[in-house]
Amino acid sequence: MSTDYTLRPAEPRDVPAIAGLIAELAEFEHLSHMLQLTPEKLHPHLFGDKPVVEALVADTPEGGVCAFALFFTNFSTFLAKPGLYLEDLYVQPAHRRAGLGRRILSRLAEIAVQRDYGRFEWSVLDWNENAIRFYETMGASVLPEWRICRLTGDALAAYGKS
Repeated sequence: MSTDYTLRPAEPRDVPAIAGLIAELAEFEHLSHMLQLTPEKLHPHLFGDKPVVEALVADTPEGGVCAFALFFTNFSTFLAKPGLYLEDLYVQPAHRRAGLGRRILSRLAEIAVQRDYGRFEWSVLDWNENAIRFYETMGASVLPEWRICRLTGDALAAYGKS
């Protein structure tokens, strides 16, 4: 595991790099056709008047951003506590196997503990067996009985009409 990488909270100057990494993640997940993100769209959600997400980034020893995690607070009614939800985690292929994913997840767990959150959750694609095995080695439970439900686009607009 390399400690030459710097893990830190994202800063406004990182938004273009994060947007680029999100585009790489979309390609990896075969979802580029859904990508509408631009740095201009992302910036207010991270650093505007009412931010709704946070991010960590990892810098290479040379100083370029090579990984990110984007996360936000959710809430467990059963635990009566907030939780940390990891929306996306991505490490560029050239920087994998250096322990960055583990360091990022460990830091996020630390944040959840510091904030007295009841849990730390994320989703994983069912075909991403390497990630599933990795998460299980961390002690994470993959919940096969839960399915994500989602309304977007026209379906959301139609259902959201009063």
